[in-house]
Amino acid sequence: MSLATAFSRALTGMHAPQVMVEAHVGNGLPAFNLVGLAETEVKEARDRVRAAILQSGFEFPARKITVNLAPADLPKESGRFDLPIALAILCASGQLPKDCLAGFEFAGELALSGDLRPIRGALAMVLSVRGAGRTFILPVDSAREAALVGDAPVLAAANLLAVCNHLWARDSLAAPERAAESGDAHYPDLADVKGQAGPRRALEVAAAGGHSLLMSGPPGTGKSMLASRLPGILPAMTADEALESAAVQSLLNEFDPAGWRRRPYRAPHHSASAVALVGGGGTPKPGEISLAHRGVLFLDELPEFDRRALEVLREPLESGHVTISRAARRADFPARFQLVAAMNPCPCGYLGHPSGKCRCTPEQVARYRGRLSGPLLDRIDVHVEVTALPETDLLAVRPGEASAPVRARVNAARDRQLARQGKANADLTTREIDQHCRPDSGGEALLKQAIARLGLSARAYHRVLKLARSLADLEGLAGIAAAHVAEAIQYRRGI
Repeated sequence: MSLATAFSRALTGMHAPQVMVEAHVGNGLPAFNLVGLAETEVKEARDRVRAAILQSGFEFPARKITVNLAPADLPKESGRFDLPIALAILCASGQLPKDCLAGFEFAGELALSGDLRPIRGALAMVLSVRGAGRTFILPVDSAREAALVGDAPVLAAANLLAVCNHLWARDSLAAPERAAESGDAHYPDLADVKGQAGPRRALEVAAAGGHSLLMSGPPGTGKSMLASRLPGILPAMTADEALESAAVQSLLNEFDPAGWRRRPYRAPHHSASAVALVGGGGTPKPGEISLAHRGVLFLDELPEFDRRALEVLREPLESGHVTISRAARRADFPARFQLVAAMNPCPCGYLGHPSGKCRCTPEQVARYRGRLSGPLLDRIDVHVEVTALPETDLLAVRPGEASAPVRARVNAARDRQLARQGKANADLTTREIDQHCRPDSGGEALLKQAIARLGLSARAYHRVLKLARSLADLEGLAGIAAAHVAEAIQYRRGI
């Protein structure tokens, strides 16, 4: 048989379209031609495949070999096509049984020795192959990652020869072992935070409803410490949420199967560019907001970020996804993250500090705070001040409330939201807000006063209602009372 076809997958954002690897071994001078819009790392497969075939004990055909990666208009990148190319050549040259490749899909980078090296994006590819009716053969490390997709048939192979023996039915490949799930013990505990009752309450409210949070206060008051403890009080990830998060991290080889079902926590430095935050590049790749999908994105020293980098967060905060468009490519990535930000009240950081250290002029303070645009601040649900601790709290040896009881209250509140509307309060649409977030008469009167005195925008009005709904859920109440509206308004006053 001089023609054979193997199946594999490309990657365009989170999608993994099917690629047919067609190999033809024909008469003519010995040559190895690779066509089908392959990038440099794919074209280099010719040398890797030749060495791997010879080192595995097979004969490399001294004939004219043409390998086509179809469809021709789909860009192909990375070394994941090495394995299907080698198998298609072996089948086309008669060294593997006829039609033995039909029930499988393959991906893996070949070492010159024939060993298989892990590839990025294995989880995203296996998610796409679930309905194709084929078994996916992957390198051992990549297969262990892909095994998290429970209903997808995956086999693990250490080298090219092991795959060939499986196709010859001489020796069967084994299914990969699924990594053990990690527990919550690795999350930092809220008990480490002394005092700060107000910020701790705001953190709990933000966790209960999935709201974004901005903390403002002098340096050393515990803003970063509080932010790092947010993942530990969030509800456990569902299987679907965990797969979504892991698939994004898999695109950059950043997913560790041992961290399965752990909320991601991303904290980029304030020198990060807009592309680093949102994603991009010639071959679009996810940025920090997508790597924080279903987890927490912490931006410390918020005003120090480039303003253009911060402005690109506005649309993903509303929509929960980001589209990266380039001249020749377009990729969609999920970006439903929980934003937590921290900032100082002034350039020196000590405005309002009991020590009276601050010497910033009102113009300097206004210029510093003006680095954050109104539209961005309007999209942050909760604004809270983190003040310097008094000596009694700082020297106290007793710990604060631990994460476990806080997480129990958050779980109960989130369960009420899922039972009522099927989603967190932060994700409610305008119509759903009208349906589920109607306050009592006292709450409506407070809202009218707040709109008149604080000049709340329509977005801010809706966010106050969603915050009030989360406060009521924390107390286990079906209705929204005036006290809930008052506290929600208090969280918006600094915005």
